[in-house]
Amino acid sequence: MTGADSLVRTLVKGGVTVSFANPGTSEMHYVAALDRVQGMRCVLGLFEGVCSGAADGYYRMTDMPAATLLHLGPGLANACANLHNAKKAGSGIVNIVGEHATYHIKFDTPLTADIEGIAKPFSHWVKTSPTSKTVAKDGAHAIQAARTSPGQIATLILPADTAWGAAHEVAETPPPPAPQKPSADAVTAAAKALTNGEPGMLLLGGRALRARALELAGKIATKTGCKVQGAGANARLQRGAGRVQISRVPFVVEQATAVLKGTRQMVLCGARQPAAFFAYPGKPSILTPEDCVVTKLADVEDDCEAALEALAAELGALDAPAAGIAAAKRPDKPSGKITLDGLGMALGATMPENAIVVDESVTTGRGFFPFSAGAPPHDWLNNMGGSIGFGAPVAVGAAVACPDRKVISMIGDGSAMYTVQALWTMARENLDVCVIIFSNRSYQILYSQLADVGAPNPGPRAIDMLTLDRPALDFVKLAKGMGVEGARVEDLDGLTKQMQWAMGQKGPYLIEVMM
Repeated sequence: MTGADSLVRTLVKGGVTVSFANPGTSEMHYVAALDRVQGMRCVLGLFEGVCSGAADGYYRMTDMPAATLLHLGPGLANACANLHNAKKAGSGIVNIVGEHATYHIKFDTPLTADIEGIAKPFSHWVKTSPTSKTVAKDGAHAIQAARTSPGQIATLILPADTAWGAAHEVAETPPPPAPQKPSADAVTAAAKALTNGEPGMLLLGGRALRARALELAGKIATKTGCKVQGAGANARLQRGAGRVQISRVPFVVEQATAVLKGTRQMVLCGARQPAAFFAYPGKPSILTPEDCVVTKLADVEDDCEAALEALAAELGALDAPAAGIAAAKRPDKPSGKITLDGLGMALGATMPENAIVVDESVTTGRGFFPFSAGAPPHDWLNNMGGSIGFGAPVAVGAAVACPDRKVISMIGDGSAMYTVQALWTMARENLDVCVIIFSNRSYQILYSQLADVGAPNPGPRAIDMLTLDRPALDFVKLAKGMGVEGARVEDLDGLTKQMQWAMGQKGPYLIEVMM
């Protein structure tokens, strides 16, 4: 048994059964081991950012880490943008990064790099295996780290000679530490904050946005009259008919401060105090009112559901009905000229039960939530880290994790070009993903950001940095070249028709919406 064999066997035994891979020469013994060891599904990505984003999506839907296989330092560097997003989302991933043989590194050949130095800002746990005999144990500790709440990035660096050298064991993965339960003092403080007669808000993030936790939050709202609000972006929000309906803190500073205005008591469960995405001249960084008292019930890594249950029990709310349950209601199918509200209506009117919505719609999709609140139950996944190129790779991982569920990936055209290679993986694996590209042929968000940072009235050179014309992108042709069929639509009638068709089919399909 080689070191690579022992590592793959350890991964499978530890519950890591999917590998999103983009290997090179240094990883060939690991690749060979994947062929010899049963139980590991291997999914090829043509760019490392597809692999890391897919692993993020897989964890969000399974609460179990997948592995990535990356080629040396540059391969890891290519994966880092979506590793950043995954880290912000609390997703667990085991990165396996190939390295030159230990005796070869000193020759500083072209692909030699400081892999640990690249990994550390994007990982919670980093280790280089020193010998083939320690690889299995190192792999087991990487799995343990990745499974530590809420999910962590573990990067194991595998020198080529530790992969091809002899090994003798398959390691047991130690159990991760259990998420921390709320302290009695934290529960008491939260209960007092929500019952002191001042306007209160329960701000939720992380696993406090799963269905049972939301139900508990709804019971607390019934008992106290507090408002239940979601953080601005969330790893996984379970919503739809029969679930507690919440809105998110808006991205735009003025809109966010308006939503939070008048809140005197805020209790955090799995969320942080709301802050602006960027700094803007003359605008606040902290979005809560100055006189708002903030009380922490639970951090994102804590047991948020247990915290809400303890708070509900403290308030005598466990038997109360949950406030804010969304009634089953779809919007009418829209028609006519494409509008932002019409896009939201088309989604709400056509999404199937148990759909997974991966949202990288950026400016286009900010108002979509109300139109799908009463749609059949579904999950909604946001970009937590702000690095674009998230939508298509995360859709790949979600579809691998949940092959019986339709994945709808909404992406701006600028973002889509960052990881367009994900379409090829969707075709190769026949993943059930409907990709919707909102094609306004610009980085639309940056037009408003120019004004927000105090740099209005852009001239021709500035506008050239924000437009995606000359030449115009054709996503239908790009998709077809990678094996994904698609269509372009220019009005809401065409969009609704295409979405209805796509929702009834299995396999990948792309709709380009001309804005």
